[in-house]
Amino acid sequence: MKVGIVGAGFVGATSAYAIVMRGLAREVVLVDLDAKRAQAEADDILHAVPFVHPAEVRSGDYAQLRDCRVVVITAGANQKPGESRLELLRRNAAVFRAVVPEVLDNAPEAVILVATNPVDAMTHLAASLAAERGLPAGRVFGSGTTLDTARFRSILGRRIGIDAQHIHAYVLGEHGDSEVFNWSQVSVSGIPLASFSCEACPGRAGVEDRAEIELAVRGAAGQIIEGKRATYYGIGSALAHIVEVILRDQRGILTVCAPLPRLVGLEELGGLTLSLPNLVGGKGLMSSFAPSLDENERAALLSSAAVVREAIGRMEG
Repeated sequence: MKVGIVGAGFVGATSAYAIVMRGLAREVVLVDLDAKRAQAEADDILHAVPFVHPAEVRSGDYAQLRDCRVVVITAGANQKPGESRLELLRRNAAVFRAVVPEVLDNAPEAVILVATNPVDAMTHLAASLAAERGLPAGRVFGSGTTLDTARFRSILGRRIGIDAQHIHAYVLGEHGDSEVFNWSQVSVSGIPLASFSCEACPGRAGVEDRAEIELAVRGAAGQIIEGKRATYYGIGSALAHIVEVILRDQRGILTVCAPLPRLVGLEELGGLTLSLPNLVGGKGLMSSFAPSLDENERAALLSSAAVVREAIGRMEG
């Protein structure tokens, strides 16, 4: 199986590395405007192949994306000093209006996974460009709050003293400050968090601890960037996980983002791109679900949706 990655910066290269380490693809192609950087990253990853799984890793142009099952788009501009979020949004929109048609022309059968920030708006634009060419809904979606959800589970698991893989908890809405924590549905191995009790566990996570946990999740990226100027291991692994779900048709439930259908109880969100639990399989996003929300969570989700709607409007305006 073949995977393409457009954008060979920290996130793109790390996702390629994670894909190779997990043995997900027989061929990985890195495409970047900076061909020298793409070649260097591809060679560096290729030299790790003898220690893991057989794979061909190389750089190339858009034509080399032919026959890819999945194309991950991480390409985008970095924020300049003094540049506003709106200015960055519009610059990345210009990048996408050039990149996405090239991907569609050269890999028309691929599932396209967007990771460029702000991911909700960039995914909305990519999905719109794909729809104009008649691609089926669900073939284009973004990483959304997949990483936020992983951070939530990791921080909550550490707090309680339970392996994060046994914690079910979702972050919904915008991939950003307005994201919504679906506390009312958090469970530990099927036991509601409010009912969970374990004498062998060193910690607790009660209602009084929620604000602190949310702050840690929301501030995770900023803390990492302050310490090492970029985040890439978490999102690189998240992208590799999503790619695995697609390539192996695992039919996983992931908080990716995509233009939403009209969901019962959340009709206001129809057509808007943000993250909810979604069923993902071999052909992309298959179905979206309206999660169970308490009154406060529903209000927060609608507020988060308004933030995303404004960003999309400014990008298109």
